[in-house]
Amino acid sequence: MSAQAQMRALLDQLMGTARDGDETRQRVKFTDERVCKSHLLNCCPHDILSGTRMDLGECTKIHDLALRADYEIASKERDLFFELDAVDHLESFIADCDRRTELAKKRLAETQEEISAEVAAKAEKVHELNEEIGKLLAKAEQLGAEGNVDEAQKVLQEVEKVRTRKKDAEEEYRNSMPASSFQQQKLRVCEVCSAYLGLHDNDRRLADHFGGKLHLGFIQIREKLDQLKKTVVDKQEKRNQERLKRREEREKEERMRRRTRSRSREHRRSRSRDRRRRRSRSSSRDRDRRRSRSRSRDRRRRHRSRSRSRSRGHRHSHEQSSRHKSSRDRERASRDRSRERDRRDGMNGRSDSRRADDRDMGDL
Repeated sequence: MSAQAQMRALLDQLMGTARDGDETRQRVKFTDERVCKSHLLNCCPHDILSGTRMDLGECTKIHDLALRADYEIASKERDLFFELDAVDHLESFIADCDRRTELAKKRLAETQEEISAEVAAKAEKVHELNEEIGKLLAKAEQLGAEGNVDEAQKVLQEVEKVRTRKKDAEEEYRNSMPASSFQQQKLRVCEVCSAYLGLHDNDRRLADHFGGKLHLGFIQIREKLDQLKKTVVDKQEKRNQERLKRREEREKEERMRRRTRSRSREHRRSRSRDRRRRRSRSSSRDRDRRRSRSRSRDRRRRHRSRSRSRSRGHRHSHEQSSRHKSSRDRERASRDRSRERDRRDGMNGRSDSRRADDRDMGDL
């Protein structure tokens, strides 16, 4: 990769897809299904094992450092849970590696001559010491490359101690089997990267293996898988706690709403009761008023009827008195007229008698 390409990749990794206003790059978002989620989390086996004996080639999904930068910026604001996709990807890859390791062990068991359990245990001890020496040598080389010379010297001193223990273990293993069988190369399958390791490998070979990119890449992938699993568990637990908290808050709000509704319902009921009471009171007052009005009307009516009856009585008595007076007057007048007639009649009778007497006297 040229210096310009390295600078471009570095800018993409730092600033994302929007660093130079290139709209064509912004068409694909980091949330797209075509984007490799393991690449966004910097744990894709295609990137880690690139250039090794087990190079997987290019990944079928999109790898872009700018999209990784976009993801890192967005993940600070919210959880995207891309770890689940990465865990599935890495688990599938590690499962394939473990299957290859088991197949290699079966082939070794078929090709190598069978030894007793005691001899196998001694050979296993030599293998373990070889692995420890290889790891220490790889660590010392890494420390020396970083400039930690003192730490590298301390690690080399530990290497010498392990070499002494290895020499004793090899001596026990040599004494437990014939010389012809001891000279044969006893192979072992590496549990990490499924590579073959020899029982008589020298320190350089061991350092190259345990400090090599293939072995360290598998270690990185396995450690990253464990880390992602822990992260997923922590995030799921956190999400469950938040969900439980939200549920409690919703239940609390629902209880508050129920209380508020019950209070408002009770308040409405009390208000309706008060209204009914006021209505009943007003209706009773209205009834009382109507009753009092009806009573007053009845009293007025009775008073009017009494006054009318009285006025009628007065008129009737007056009429009766006037009638009596007129009748008395009429009677008096009739009596007077009768008396006058009688008087007249008497006077007429006397005059007639006088006339008769006079006639009689004339006759005489």
